[in-house]
Amino acid sequence: MTREQKEFLEELKFGLNYSDKTIDAYSRDIDKFYDYLYQEGLTINQVNVQIIRNYLSVELDEGISPRSISRHLAALRHFFNFLVEKQIIPQNPFIFINSPKKSRNLPDVLYLEQVEKLFELNSLRTDELMLRDQAILEVLYGSGLRVSELVNLKKQDINFRSRTMMIFGKGKKERIVPLSKSALEFMTRYENELRPKLLEKNQIDFDVDYFFLNDFGKKLTTRGVEFILGEIEKKTGCYYSLHPHTLRHTFATHLLEGGASLRDIQELLGHESLNATQIYTHITLENMQTQFNNFHPRGKKK
Repeated sequence: MTREQKEFLEELKFGLNYSDKTIDAYSRDIDKFYDYLYQEGLTINQVNVQIIRNYLSVELDEGISPRSISRHLAALRHFFNFLVEKQIIPQNPFIFINSPKKSRNLPDVLYLEQVEKLFELNSLRTDELMLRDQAILEVLYGSGLRVSELVNLKKQDINFRSRTMMIFGKGKKERIVPLSKSALEFMTRYENELRPKLLEKNQIDFDVDYFFLNDFGKKLTTRGVEFILGEIEKKTGCYYSLHPHTLRHTFATHLLEGGASLRDIQELLGHESLNATQIYTHITLENMQTQFNNFHPRGKKK
């Protein structure tokens, strides 16, 4: 716990007379946000609106309810006001963030035709980073990994023979996730053709464990993956507002539409609760309603 956190909690207790229960909740909310910043390699001074939105996206993906997220935001908004008062940061970025509505917005999902077009055009790129970027797309969409799981994937976690990966998810919970044949193809090519070049040109030890590397031969970060997806959009012309969660949500939705059970999808995604997985039933129902409205003679509005 930082000095600023201790001072803030003391002010809540002795200055504002908050209950011990509320102070404990605030403390946990702030600790969780600090943990996220640490994993992203960020400091409290670097927090901006986009970083907060990324954090909230992770919370939604974990199945945290909008009501709980609103409470988290209230705690963090209060804490950052305190940091501004103490002149530790210049302004409070949380004042620009609205609490989520009670009915959670459905996540963005790509149509199969969009996925196929994106993958085809990206595979036609001639720059050397194409292999890594295509492998990333294949793993995010083909296996439904969280971006944090992707960047922490190590060579020893991948079994190319059985086409599986050992994934360490939230709370270091282990699960085995399958690899598609196309993912295996591009991961193998990346490992054999590009990965050694990235290490060699940056004079980095070939014993680096992490599988996906940036252009400097170092471990990718989640922000790095987001940047890569933005570059993929520019290089392919497929401007789909790509985000790692978009591909994860698309993976789950296409599985459900293809007939997979919610329990199987829950296991593949590494969700603790089935409630977090059930949102995909709403997506498929919404898509079905859209198709009906667009194409059935009795579904079209007059």
